[in-house]
Amino acid sequence: MTTEGSLTLERGLALLQAVADAGGEAATISELAEKIGASRAAVYRLLGPLAARGLVRRDGSKVRLGAGVLRLAERVLPQVREVARPVLRELAEQVGATAHLSVAAGDELESIAVAEPSSTDAHVAYRVGSRHPVSSGAAGMALRLRPGGRGWVVARGEVQRGTIGLAAPVRGVPELRASIGVIALGPLDEEKVGPRVLEAATRLAELLR
Repeated sequence: MTTEGSLTLERGLALLQAVADAGGEAATISELAEKIGASRAAVYRLLGPLAARGLVRRDGSKVRLGAGVLRLAERVLPQVREVARPVLRELAEQVGATAHLSVAAGDELESIAVAEPSSTDAHVAYRVGSRHPVSSGAAGMALRLRPGGRGWVVARGEVQRGTIGLAAPVRGVPELRASIGVIALGPLDEEKVGPRVLEAATRLAELLR
């Protein structure tokens, strides 16, 4: 690829990132131009191929992410799932509780991978595809943890009655809002289980980067 082509690709990716960073609010052409350090005319040119692939959509002077991003995400999640499975399996065996990876999409959290321990007769059955509001449960609460604290969060009976959950965020993977957690019927030794869940989340982040 020529240097000019490389710069065009870099600017196109920067523009897509700027649209994503706007969150639920549509970004204007002027805002995007300022964000990526380009002229409005350059932004219009860059938007053409992105819109043609469904990655962005224009509504007058405002720009939002398009459905093409969702199609890309659907192809990424199976790969994330495969990488996560051995990490979750090891965690489930270590702590004797069901381990899961949950990913946020909008205001919902979805479990995309689950591992159940083989060393216990009774454990929580947690189904892949289970959804709940991102505002509840340890898996969702973990996404709001600030760096520098304990690193994990505990919730009791929020997603399933009579259960206790412990989760840690998967940090440092661009555009991935996810957490690794465990869920159990009985009490969990937080000081023992917490560091292991945090270690699993850190290890997954390293594998995905």
